[in-house]
Amino acid sequence: MADTSTGERHEFQAEVSRVLDIVVNSLYSKREVFLRELISNASDACDKLRYEAQINGSLLAEDPDLKITITPDQKAKTLTVTDNGIGMSHDELIENLGTIAGSGTARFAEQLAEAEKDKSKKEKSDVNLIGQFGVGFYAAFMVSDSVVVVSRKAGDDKAWRWTSDGRGSFEIEEAPADTPRGTSIEMKLKKDAKEFSEPLRVQTVIKTYSDHVGLPVWINADGKSEQINEAAALWQRPKSEITDDQYTEFYRHTAHAFDEPWLTLHNRAEGVIAYTSLLFIPEQAPFDLFDPARRHGVKLYVRKVFITDECEGLVPSWLRFLKGVVDSEDLPLNVSREVLQNNPVVAKISKALIKRVLNELKKKAEKDAEGYANFWGTFGQVLKEGIYEDQERRDELLKLARFKSTEAEGWVSLDDYIARMKDGQESIYLLTGDKAETMKTSPMLEAFRAKGVEVLLLDDPVDEFWTMSADAYEEKPFTSVSRGDIDLSAIAGKDGKRDEKSEDEDKVSEDLAPLVAMLKLALENQVKDVRESKRLTDSACCLVVDEGDMNMRLQKMLKATGQLGMEGERILEINAKHPLIASLADKAKGDGAGKAVEDMAHLLLDQAMILEGELPKDPAAFAKRMSDAMSRAVG
Repeated sequence: MADTSTGERHEFQAEVSRVLDIVVNSLYSKREVFLRELISNASDACDKLRYEAQINGSLLAEDPDLKITITPDQKAKTLTVTDNGIGMSHDELIENLGTIAGSGTARFAEQLAEAEKDKSKKEKSDVNLIGQFGVGFYAAFMVSDSVVVVSRKAGDDKAWRWTSDGRGSFEIEEAPADTPRGTSIEMKLKKDAKEFSEPLRVQTVIKTYSDHVGLPVWINADGKSEQINEAAALWQRPKSEITDDQYTEFYRHTAHAFDEPWLTLHNRAEGVIAYTSLLFIPEQAPFDLFDPARRHGVKLYVRKVFITDECEGLVPSWLRFLKGVVDSEDLPLNVSREVLQNNPVVAKISKALIKRVLNELKKKAEKDAEGYANFWGTFGQVLKEGIYEDQERRDELLKLARFKSTEAEGWVSLDDYIARMKDGQESIYLLTGDKAETMKTSPMLEAFRAKGVEVLLLDDPVDEFWTMSADAYEEKPFTSVSRGDIDLSAIAGKDGKRDEKSEDEDKVSEDLAPLVAMLKLALENQVKDVRESKRLTDSACCLVVDEGDMNMRLQKMLKATGQLGMEGERILEINAKHPLIASLADKAKGDGAGKAVEDMAHLLLDQAMILEGELPKDPAAFAKRMSDAMSRAVG
């Protein structure tokens, strides 16, 4: 980049600088894929122009034959990729080449930091990270000392030149007025990347990675021009003619990914509606999987003409990990994106696609349990959004769902759970929380553990929502172990016997009544109720919520996001058989016990909050009470 340039100078967004550093230094073993990424971007640009031309035909008038041209120059040691697609304006060049948008940037930076801790896995990790994040254009810096992009947007009079060496900044200035429509990317190749100025090497890379591109790809070399790909839409070809490698490369092309598809679904439907779909489920989750926009990765075509990749009615948000294309024979070419949202043809295609995807997932779950477990670990949290959002398919999704459990390693299905239910058990018991491993030690599970009753451990944020809308599975109600007054007396224990209430228990409950009354008085503004627990066997106390009240974890989530002003009321349960509670019950019967019981009431509440992963409401008061209690114990 010349120091005498009069163009505008801009700094790269921080995440772009980090990406460029990784790209330049870490992807050498796979760096030929830079050409695939640039060709994919060029193909997208041509697709977008073809769509816009349905509305404004003049955009194509000056050069109607869309194509991609690759020009290797061994003498100049350059490689140029040119398309005559939609092109970019001044602002679009800055936005598209100078920033990375999306909510995944922070997570991306964290993942990079983790990958760099393990140098032995660095190259593999970086490849996966770059692919998941979809850096596209930035891959050019793997082989280039500098990159010059010249672009004129279709319908604009001005053209612009973007220049950078990838070291932290870029310049942009006006290009000659006679610049043709589209985008040209010229790369000044590094010394160790001169191979990419050799026509035969470039042709081999294109045939390997981009033969499926549905536009003609030409190579200009030695004064000759030659088309080197078939330029046929892969999804329109018979499955018998397509190899696994071709499917993989098409997936990487359309998804801008580096991993392999975990599942490929290629189907042609004929009849009332006619369409072809080629869909992929990735092996790896993209970084924007939980972007608030929740956009899917399926492109809609009409008779091989790209229409949009933003058709919300085509794929539900809970299947947004799907990548690929759908090509309709029935939609009009000039259909607008707005009309598509409520189009009956799109609705029918969507219904059929969802049914097919769920059926294939069911087959995978039955035939390849290990592979399905890996899929669920990657995308299960997204699929569970459908349990909450899609009442029509709730039962199907519940059958596909997998959970962690107190009684089994790995993932557990609801059918597995029901098959293991104890004699006398009528409910499917659930516990929601932040981490399954932490939940396994929760006091709420003590009575269940004592009887060998399995509890499903739900640690995804979405679990708080779908458990409120799904009441049962196979007529077995879902019951949260953190709600209501749990009674397991009807369930046979490990010895096969059921609980029978004894006179001793009635006596214990009577003896506990004065203590319960004093605890209620001491905590009247902090808890909804205090009561004897039927779920505790080892711990002194725990916090629960009443049946119908908001779950404690959901309270915390909503409070953290400002959607809840204060936490809802909770219930403090105490274990009458615990030595501490028994001693307090005796003390509560005597005179002058008020102050001592009041202090212990607050300590019990603080202890229960700590077990829930929260801090005491008044840490200083908690510390003082704890010190006083310890002093009395050793005095």
